[in-house]
Amino acid sequence: MSLPVALVIAYLLGAIPMSWLVARFAAGVDLRAVGSGNLGATNLYRTLGWKYAVPAGLFDVAKGAAPTLLLPARVGPETWLPLVVGAAAIVGHVFSVFVRFRGGKGVATAGGVVLALAPVPLLVSFLVWAVVLKATGYVSLGSMLGAVVFPFAAWIIGTANPWVAPVGLILAAFIVFTHRSNVARLLAGTEHRFGQRREA
Repeated sequence: MSLPVALVIAYLLGAIPMSWLVARFAAGVDLRAVGSGNLGATNLYRTLGWKYAVPAGLFDVAKGAAPTLLLPARVGPETWLPLVVGAAAIVGHVFSVFVRFRGGKGVATAGGVVLALAPVPLLVSFLVWAVVLKATGYVSLGSMLGAVVFPFAAWIIGTANPWVAPVGLILAAFIVFTHRSNVARLLAGTEHRFGQRREA
C-alpha cells in the first residue's frame, strides 16, 4: 500500500460523522443546528444525552486508533508513519468531506491515535482532563489542558515511538486551535458547563 492511499483511507475513516449520523437517524436532529453546532460527542450529549453520546464518542476514538494501528505496517517501517496516518484521521474528523468539511474538535479521535501509541502518557492526560472537568465543569478547558500536558508526559515517561512527543506538541496546538470559539466563550464567561443539557 502506498502512503497516499493509506492517508486517504485514514482521512475517510476519520471523516465519518458518527455524532451527526446518530442524531440524524436516531432522533431526526441535525446536530449542526442545535447546541454549539459542533459535530462531536459533547454536543450530542448536550442535545440527546448519554445513550447516544457514549457510542458515538467510542466510535470517534476507534476511528483514530484503528488506522494508526493497522495501516502503517502496510506502507513501510518508518516510525513517523503512525503519526502521519493518525493525523489524517484527526483532520478527517475535524474537516469531514461528508458534512461540508465540518466536524468535531478532534479530541476523541486524537485520543484514539495516542491510545494506540502511548497509552500511559494518555492516561496522565486523561487524569488532567478529569480533574479540570471536576473542578471547573468545562469540557473544553479540560480537553485543551489535557492535550497540552500530553507531549510533556510522553517526553518524561518515554514512549516506544520517538515521534510521539514532538508530534504531540503540534497536536496540542491543533486542539487549542479547534477550540478557539470555546476560548472566546470562556473569556466571556458564556461557555456551557458539563451537564447543561439543551433539548433538540
